[in-house]
Amino acid sequence: MLPILLGAFLVIYEYKKFTPEELNHVLDIVKNADITFILLSALMAFLGYVFRAYRWRYTLEYIGYKSDFKFNLTVISIAYFLNLTIPRSGEISRAALLAKYKGVPFDKGFGTIIAERIVDFFILMSFVLLAVVIEFSTLKEFLLKYIPVQTLVTILIVGFLFGILGLYLLIYSKNAFILKIKSKISGLTEGVLSVFKMPNKWAFFLQTLAIWTSYVLMFYFVIFALEETRMISFGTVLVAFVIGSLTIAFTNGGFGFFQKLIAEILVLYSVPFASGYAFGWVSWTSQLIITVFLGGLAFLILPTFNKKEIN
Repeated sequence: MLPILLGAFLVIYEYKKFTPEELNHVLDIVKNADITFILLSALMAFLGYVFRAYRWRYTLEYIGYKSDFKFNLTVISIAYFLNLTIPRSGEISRAALLAKYKGVPFDKGFGTIIAERIVDFFILMSFVLLAVVIEFSTLKEFLLKYIPVQTLVTILIVGFLFGILGLYLLIYSKNAFILKIKSKISGLTEGVLSVFKMPNKWAFFLQTLAIWTSYVLMFYFVIFALEETRMISFGTVLVAFVIGSLTIAFTNGGFGFFQKLIAEILVLYSVPFASGYAFGWVSWTSQLIITVFLGGLAFLILPTFNKKEIN
């Protein structure tokens, strides 16, 4: 509940900062949003689910298992829904449901999901790098304000030391518990490496490109839904997309954080905070509706699948 409560606190905090006139302006912007572009954005969001469901087949087939498109789409919809509550819990649920219904060992199934996330992470970092290079002069102060460099360096150092210790234990320890972990990591590694070894790796990367294209268009179409944001450049859209993606990736769906950070980014490009905040709410809410609708539908469909009988 903590991330949700924190998000709620941020929403209330921003609400208290608005004057009655500014609040009415935000509400007017939201009410006058062009539903056509919001529906186009929702369609792009749905296509992202579809491409991701197709892409998952390639890594699963490489490690010797098959999972049909309908099941993949159902499980992915549930995963996105669960990520609204606990960040990244959806990945665990995907592997657990895959094991329960398709008989894929959890570590191997989870390995294919981690492989996807590694590829997605590098794509996202490419967007981050592109945005920083294109808009560095504008973003410099924002980055220094929101990225705690010293804290990140400390975390990296501590993580590196623990990584060395863990590697030493995995290589040299004969402890039964450590050996069991080593066995699980072996299955996880098989799933991760499937991306780079499978025959269909180029089809996998093509689906990845389709996924991220749908994400960018999902965000981009909302720009045209509001009169106040229609004139901003694609470079501005790219920066806002990167910030929004990072916010959603590291929080429970971006609740409270997404709207504020998007508004503060757009302020750098001469978009009034109230207008940027309204845009953040329209963009976030349209994604939320799709996530909740598909997730709820998936929970209803899930019992129709026959569980894999495992001896």
